Amino acid sequence: MDACSELVDVANRLASASSTPRRFLIDLGVHAGGVRRGPLWMLDAASGGRNRISGRNFRRELDDGTDGQARHFAGTVAVAARIGAPLTRWLSIHVGRDAPDTADGRLTDKALDFARLVRSGELPPTASGDWIRAHLCRS
Repeated sequence: MDACSELVDVANRLASASSTPRRFLIDLGVHAGGVRRGPLWMLDAASGGRNRISGRNFRRELDDGTDGQARHFAGTVAVAARIGAPLTRWLSIHVGRDAPDTADGRLTDKALDFARLVRSGELPPTASGDWIRAHLCRS
């Protein structure tokens, strides 16, 4: 299985087990991005998380040529659930050096959109796998 499809499967599995949209986003960060729950999440986020899902098959404009795009997306989602999209984006650009016009910058923006949609209730967690497949994965 490719990494993007595996990310879809993880999101689908977690959707029914998470009690709130915020918890779903944090759980996605745990299971796909290697960003722990609890106070140590900051250390994981600062170090870039861990590749819990390694591989490819992300859309060309979101593919930076590494096997870490699932980690990048899920970790960004988990950070945004905790500190909000504006600060997460600022940190991504100024600390992570992910310029907006790069694959990682575009993937960050997708992660922030996803987190906003889930948190607002516009995208129920149970539909998140379909959203990921439609917006992140290659056809």
